[in-house]
Amino acid sequence: MPKILIVGGGYAGFYTAWKLEKHLRKGEAEVTIVDPLPYMTYQPFLPEVAAGSIEARHAVVALRRHLKRTNVITAKVTGIDHANRVATITPELGDPWQQEYDQIVVTAGAVSRTFPIPGIADNAIGLKTIEEAVAIRDRLMSNFDKAATLPPGPERDRLLTVVVVGGGFAGIEVFAELRSLASSLLKEYPTLGFEDTHFHLVEAMGRIMPEVSLETSEWVLKNLATRGGNVHLDTQLTSAVDGNVTLSTGEVIPSDLIVWTAGVMANPTVVRGSDLPVEERGRIRTRPDLRVGTAEEFVPGAWAAGDISAVPDLTGKGVGGYCVPNAQHAVRQAKLLAKNIAGDLRGEAPREYIHHNLGAVAGLGLYTGVFQSGKIALKGFIAWCAHRGYHGLAMPSWERKWRVLWGWWNNFWLGRDLVNLQSVQNPRYVFEEFAARPRPAVTEAPAAPAPAPAAPASSPAAAKAEAAS
Repeated sequence: MPKILIVGGGYAGFYTAWKLEKHLRKGEAEVTIVDPLPYMTYQPFLPEVAAGSIEARHAVVALRRHLKRTNVITAKVTGIDHANRVATITPELGDPWQQEYDQIVVTAGAVSRTFPIPGIADNAIGLKTIEEAVAIRDRLMSNFDKAATLPPGPERDRLLTVVVVGGGFAGIEVFAELRSLASSLLKEYPTLGFEDTHFHLVEAMGRIMPEVSLETSEWVLKNLATRGGNVHLDTQLTSAVDGNVTLSTGEVIPSDLIVWTAGVMANPTVVRGSDLPVEERGRIRTRPDLRVGTAEEFVPGAWAAGDISAVPDLTGKGVGGYCVPNAQHAVRQAKLLAKNIAGDLRGEAPREYIHHNLGAVAGLGLYTGVFQSGKIALKGFIAWCAHRGYHGLAMPSWERKWRVLWGWWNNFWLGRDLVNLQSVQNPRYVFEEFAARPRPAVTEAPAAPAPAPAAPASSPAAAKAEAAS
């Protein structure tokens, strides 16, 4: 039975395995998926998770629950020797081993791309995982708790200042969602006012959200400004040492929450440990039919899709001629990839991937959004409804859809859940504080030597006689 190894369980990996279970006949191939996480994260929901509008567990899809006929391995692929059709799998515990395969599908996705800016690695947080989104929410809410007990001053300002780096869709969405969350928190903290909260977004380009028209992006800027959002265009972050965000304009913004969304790069662990061809930007070189290789020659038995791959955009609208790294392409590439792999096993020629962009939709906090499709632009409440409608339907599996929709319905009537669970990141703190510990052993001191026996006392008469002699 041919063995298919899928490297990465994100959008492209999960959908490839999911659709292969549909297209492959029983016993036609053995499919294995490897990812260090046991779930796929629906990344468009991360800003809403950070704002407390969606329960964190509802924004992920358990691999083992939804991939019934796929072998799921929770580990990392640290090496691909395609010349010998062998991959090195490294689990969190135990020794690495060699996994043989006949066909490999590289869908390991992307990670946050940062620059060697002082202080960023130590003080900033990305927005690529569900854990990061939860940490951002809990940090902001915990900072409100701390600030409410402080008098006005630099320390309180630092706790109530949020800096987001990057003006793309992810940056704008999390910036607007956090601003919305902060505004909803204020009514619970009578000692804090709107003017005490400070939100800054830093963008190196002269505009935000290049996926939409200039007119639409300017409307978003005005909307954010009316809600207390400060956007710094044509500005770079030069330092973040000790949380002091220094801008290229010379301005210094002390902040306790710095969110980095300024770009992504192909998963370096998989790319560097592979012998598959790589293009100049560090992505797996991929053909339009999703086979690894160039237009002239392909690598037999190797496929790629999603953010880790450089797939030519046959519509001619891609940046640099390639499909941009987003969920819209990853999902559709994966669906075609599953069909092409199944067809390849049966001797059929693969089809090329071509997809015309359907548009862009973004949520900007509760009841505000923006939608762009060609020259059609929607703004405000109707765009927010389109945002939730699109992503609610795009969430894979009805089980996940219902969980998300049910959460939205509850929040509509009951309001946003404002519970802060930052302590869950250190769950043993109470137990450790009060846990009884054995007392240190008492070392017995050595016994003192016994004093020498005293001489018997002489009688007075004998003493006189001794003295006379």
